[in-house]
Amino acid sequence: MALATNVSAQISSIPMLNSSNFKVWKDTVEIVLGCMNLDTTLREEKPTSTPENLNEVKIEKWERSNRMSIMIMKRSIPEAFRCSITEDKYAKQFLKDVEKFFTKNFSAHMALSSQYKRKRDTTADAPSQQKKG
Repeated sequence: MALATNVSAQISSIPMLNSSNFKVWKDTVEIVLGCMNLDTTLREEKPTSTPENLNEVKIEKWERSNRMSIMIMKRSIPEAFRCSITEDKYAKQFLKDVEKFFTKNFSAHMALSSQYKRKRDTTADAPSQQKKG
């Protein structure tokens, strides 16, 4: 029971991803997956099997890591964002896709915020300039 509680607590420590906390979210995801020994899929390429070396145990460990990593990441991404991110079968690529989505959208948000602030500042200065003239 203590193990299940610990796993639940670790997963619950991952903040819900939003438009302003991607870096914190990603760092927390990587730490939690590392502590749970599920970060194999983020660190290593999928092992291949050859006739001489079947790598069954390594492949099974990697596939479990991949499956669990994707489930854990998805749990902390709101449904509204999830549908905007490509459904990838590899956790490493899924994380890159999430990063790409949030980097692109954060840049757009910052550009719009900057334009709005400049426009607001210009509008706020207009009455004081009229009084001077």
